[in-house]
Amino acid sequence: MLALRARATSSRALSAARRFTTSARAQLDEPPKPPRPIDDSTSALDYKTSHKVRPPPLPKMDLPRSRSAEEAVTNILYNTPPPSLQPFKKHVLNCLVQNEPGVLSRVSGILAGRGFNIDSLVVCSTEIRDLSRMCIVISGQDGVVEQARRQLEDLVPVWAVLDYTETRTISRELLLVKVSILGPEYLEDQLAGGPSHEPRAAHAEHTKLAREMALARNFEESAHPAAPAAPTARAPLTPSEALRQRHQHLASLHVLASQFGARIVDVSENSVIVEMSGKTSRVEAFLGLVKPFGIIESARTGLMAMPRTPIAGLAEDDDVVAEEGAAVDASLLPPG
Repeated sequence: MLALRARATSSRALSAARRFTTSARAQLDEPPKPPRPIDDSTSALDYKTSHKVRPPPLPKMDLPRSRSAEEAVTNILYNTPPPSLQPFKKHVLNCLVQNEPGVLSRVSGILAGRGFNIDSLVVCSTEIRDLSRMCIVISGQDGVVEQARRQLEDLVPVWAVLDYTETRTISRELLLVKVSILGPEYLEDQLAGGPSHEPRAAHAEHTKLAREMALARNFEESAHPAAPAAPTARAPLTPSEALRQRHQHLASLHVLASQFGARIVDVSENSVIVEMSGKTSRVEAFLGLVKPFGIIESARTGLMAMPRTPIAGLAEDDDVVAEEGAAVDASLLPPG
C-alpha cells in the first residue's frame, strides 16, 4: 500500500511539473504585446453620464417680427427670405477627446455637415496618454455654433467641448516664412531655380542664335536712335551687387523681426527663414510687412488657446479701463 501511494504521489508531481514547463514555454513563445490602454472610448461616455447636468437654454436669436399672410405671400413671390439678424463672429472651441484613431474625422464631419468652414485646427496629445486636445476656430452665429458644440459633445470619444469665445485666454500661433534677400524683382526667377532658390530665368541660356538676334537688334537701334528702345531682359547681378543687396535686405529683415519678437532660424545664399510666435493679428501684420521683400513660401500652425487664471483680489482689466475712461475730479489734481 505504501509503495502504491508513493508511486501515485510521484506521478502527480511529474504531471504537474510537465504542465508548468509547458505553460512557461508557451509564455516565452508568445510575442510581446503593447500595454493595455488605461481608458477607452466608453470612459468619456461614462464620465458624461455621471456628470450629466441640464444644459442652459440656447441663446435667443433675433428673429424678424411676425408677418401677415399678405406680407408672407408677397415676400415669397417677390423678395428673398429674411436672414437672421445675428452677426457672424469667430468662435474658438476647445475639445478634449479620447486619443484614438478616427476621432478627428468624426469631429470634422459634424462641422462640415453643418456647413462650417474650419479656419484653423490644431490637434495634439496632452500630458495624459489617452487624452488629446483640439483647438478649432470657426465663424458663425452664436445659436448655430452652440448647437454644433452640443452635437460634438454627444460623440462617444469626446469628453467635453468648451467655447472660449467670451473667455479671457492666451492665444498664440506659430509662423515659419521663407523670404528672399535678393529683392522682389528676382522672386519669379528664384521660384524657377529649384530647391536652392538660385535666380534662374527661362531665357538664361545664351545660345548662338540668341547672340545673333541681340546683335541684329542693337544694329537696328543704332540706325534709329530716336525710336524708343525695346524692353530687354534684365541683366544678371554682378557678385558685388548681389552681395550688397543680400546684406541690406538681411539687415532690414533682422530689424523687422526683432520688432515683432521673431528670430531668423536659417540663412542661405539667397533666402532666410524667420520664425515668429504671436497672436493671429500680429502674424498677419508681420506677413504683410515682409511681403515686399518677396515671400517664397510660408507655413502657419493655427491658433492655440488656453484660458487665463484669475488672480484673487485684483480687479479685471475691463474695470480698470472703465475707471480710466471716467471723468476726473479737477479738485484732486495738483496745482498748475
